[in-house]
Amino acid sequence: MTSGLWEHWVLPGIWVTIQLTVYSALLAAVVAFGVGMARTHRLWIVRFVAGFYTEVFRGTSALILMFWIFFVLPQLAGWSLVPMWAAVLALSLSYGAYGSEIVRGALNSVAPAQREAGVALSFTPWQRMRLILLPQAVPEMIPPFSNLLVELMKGTALVSLLGIGDVSFAANLVRLATTESAEIYLLTLVIYFVIAFLLTRVMRAVERKAKAGIGQRPAAGIGIMSKLNIRQTTEMSQVPTSAGGGGA
Repeated sequence: MTSGLWEHWVLPGIWVTIQLTVYSALLAAVVAFGVGMARTHRLWIVRFVAGFYTEVFRGTSALILMFWIFFVLPQLAGWSLVPMWAAVLALSLSYGAYGSEIVRGALNSVAPAQREAGVALSFTPWQRMRLILLPQAVPEMIPPFSNLLVELMKGTALVSLLGIGDVSFAANLVRLATTESAEIYLLTLVIYFVIAFLLTRVMRAVERKAKAGIGQRPAAGIGIMSKLNIRQTTEMSQVPTSAGGGGA
């Protein structure tokens, strides 16, 4: 692959993929927290509406939703979105539905005694949510959110069907120009892996900071280097020591 193809197609495609991931993740987080907290509301109608949203968008194909927003919505509403924002909206609505279940489960995992303490202190429902429930639930949300973020990043490959120049779209153009399928798609796999790896590292740092904020220490032995150090220490401890001193 020539340097011109790399500079004009692949590098811009990487930047578009990163933008799609960041914008979709931010909007999906807003949806996830809004719907997830609504799933735990005391009013049944609020829980029903939030649950209906979750079931509909969780059971709908993100690709079909993207096509519907981009092709059908302009005919019904009389206005249209540019492909980039149509893709962001579709991805955020779809993955936000998955994220809402993470939020709901984490909130419900907080001990009932914590809720009762908030009631005893005459906290309003919003104060209990903001000061008691969310600080304890957020650290539990981060690991599954990390997995969902990686899935969202990989799901951005669907936007190439709308003609958006992401990594997969650029890879296909380069393949058509050079007929080097193996090399191009191997490079594409590596690019997605590197982005996913960096995302998981960032989320791991966020998790450590969130747990430190509520007085929890990070688990020992997490990460490849820690495991290698533990293994090396174990092997060294099993080496028999030589007998010291001379005989009588």
